Amino acid sequence: MFIQTEDTPNPASLKFLPGREVTGSAPPVDFPNQDAAEASPLAAALFAIEGVTSVFFGADYIVVSKADGLEWQLVKPAILTAIMEHFIAERPLMAAGFTGSDLGEAEVAEEDAEVVAIIKQILDTRVRPAVAQDGGDIVFHGYEDGIVSLHMRGACAGCPSATATLKQGVENLLKHYVPSVNEVRAVI
Repeated sequence: MFIQTEDTPNPASLKFLPGREVTGSAPPVDFPNQDAAEASPLAAALFAIEGVTSVFFGADYIVVSKADGLEWQLVKPAILTAIMEHFIAERPLMAAGFTGSDLGEAEVAEEDAEVVAIIKQILDTRVRPAVAQDGGDIVFHGYEDGIVSLHMRGACAGCPSATATLKQGVENLLKHYVPSVNEVRAVI
């Protein structure tokens, strides 16, 4: 098994491509801490590696983030080994009974339902594919009084360029297509 790696815009995150589906057509899964990793044998194995701070599963990739000050050359071999052993042993990606762990969406006012549908469509068709290329994901959290709340995950969480992505990229795109959007804010 050959696992490729790609740098991401976030120097603390590295994208691992195992050459097979990870979540496949299922939604991406974020493990922002070791407690959340209990839902996945692979995420738990990755968190067992000293210095791993978060894990994110995409359709055909895994993003692992490390602690600041730790060099990739020290942690990368252990990560590659854990991923390889998991897939070779054909272990399940998620523990039995896993139902998902995404942030819940805030309630949307009935009069905003059409605007929210347009925002979600733009995010799904134009933003998420671009963000996934960098090893991340963006999730709609809410819309109220012209303010769109979004949550960045994977390599995008904590990325130095995440604010620019939200403000100059996503906010401008949404304002262009949805005139009632005034601002985009990150949900942490």
